[in-house]
Amino acid sequence: MTMTSRTSDPSRTAVFTGTFDPVTLGHLDVIRRGRLLFEHLVVGIGVNPSKETLFNVDERVELTRMVVSEFPNVSVESFEELTVQFVRRIGARVILRGVRTLSDMEYEFGMSMANHCLDPYVETVFLMADGEYSHVSSSLIKQVARYGGAEAICRFVPRQLIEPIIEKMRQNPRI
Repeated sequence: MTMTSRTSDPSRTAVFTGTFDPVTLGHLDVIRRGRLLFEHLVVGIGVNPSKETLFNVDERVELTRMVVSEFPNVSVESFEELTVQFVRRIGARVILRGVRTLSDMEYEFGMSMANHCLDPYVETVFLMADGEYSHVSSSLIKQVARYGGAEAICRFVPRQLIEPIIEKMRQNPRI
């Protein structure tokens, strides 16, 4: 099913992109809030060949689908192209971004300007992270999982991801 069949107005579909390796409670907070602002929210899981990931793209899609399954207007897709190309391909016009810190804002501002140059019809909407999650990142999760185990990461990731993360860390001790 194409995105255009879900909503006839492309401005009512937003795309929240990232690596999501793994999805954090901060990501989930942005997804929960973003799904209330748009008719349809697509979580776009990007493939970045220069990034070494804990989970492969298919695993990231599966895990993300698992944690967003309660939201009927949220779907999950992978992509390996520029974000604006992905947004256009699925028939959307809005990129949703979560911002945790001032340095995030600086980075995101630059990305939104680049995206605007690539496609002036694609808008970027920013949601400030909830203060509770402003320090949470996927790299923090991996470090905490490695040294603190399941009890420590439960504060940062959805409960159903704890075991898969711990298992992957056992399999890949160098990540």
